[in-house]
Amino acid sequence: MSPIRSVILGCGGYLPETVLTNNDLAKIVDTSDEWIFARTGIRERHIAAEGELTSDLGTKAALQALEHAGVEARDIDLIILATSTPDNTFPASAVTIQANLGITHGAAFDLQAVCSGFVFALSTADNFLKSGQFRRALVIGAETFSRILDWEDRSTCVLFGDGAGAVVVDAQKLNGAGLDRGILMSELRSDGRHREKLYVDGGPSSTGTVGHLRMNGREVFRHAVTNISDVIEVTLAKSGYSADQIDWFVPHQANKRILDGTARKIGLDPEKVVITVEKHANTSAASIPLALNVALEDGRIQRGDLVLMEAMGGGFTWGAVLVRW
Repeated sequence: MSPIRSVILGCGGYLPETVLTNNDLAKIVDTSDEWIFARTGIRERHIAAEGELTSDLGTKAALQALEHAGVEARDIDLIILATSTPDNTFPASAVTIQANLGITHGAAFDLQAVCSGFVFALSTADNFLKSGQFRRALVIGAETFSRILDWEDRSTCVLFGDGAGAVVVDAQKLNGAGLDRGILMSELRSDGRHREKLYVDGGPSSTGTVGHLRMNGREVFRHAVTNISDVIEVTLAKSGYSADQIDWFVPHQANKRILDGTARKIGLDPEKVVITVEKHANTSAASIPLALNVALEDGRIQRGDLVLMEAMGGGFTWGAVLVRW
């Protein structure tokens, strides 16, 4: 029997119109463009307009992904939205996107793994498609992190922005050869002992409030490079590929120093790393599909390329996905 592969057919992205530069932030908190860029690689971030919801961002990214894939919304039977900033406590923002797209069949749900959300959602969709339960999925990462930032905390408010990215994933029967397109391998991890190193200090069950993002930056950086490198090495070993065979590395866009450190540790050519954090900062679950969309639009990623994605987020959660484009 031919194996089923989850093939990515198209990608889309959306960034809100309002741009907040480092110089703009310097008018709000004690910081500077030089200070932020030297430590993070960030120059600017996009901020959702008043009344612009996570589902609005996700819908726009999904529409672009559908157009790029040449797929009609009615052909989608699974929507997984990775987000930590849903429109409401419930219902899931994914069902709002489903309704926005005019889809009335199949299933839609949110997945919460913070910055690792897109990797977790893509892996989840892959398993649903391979099982035969669904045929074609929209996997979306969408965030309005500006709504949970403490704009007086310069250690966190300079790092994050709003945005959305999406991919269309199709179940296809292929021959099982090494050059088959689709998701080849995924590895997911979590360790709740570190939850207080990166968290939001509110929630329905604890405080009855939304809360603000809190982070121990030094500890997050220390764990990030080690955890990400380890899960990448496991992913490559299980897939039978080596780092020098990777065509493009599309990491979660958290901090350029983390990206550079990870690439060095696993022996990846810096020229193969897709970096977009300068233009949109850390958009959490949206950052990988946004970076994918940029690399597809500018022609870097081509059909048949081996693409490695990874992320780490609060929890801690972390993971990697290897895809033949």
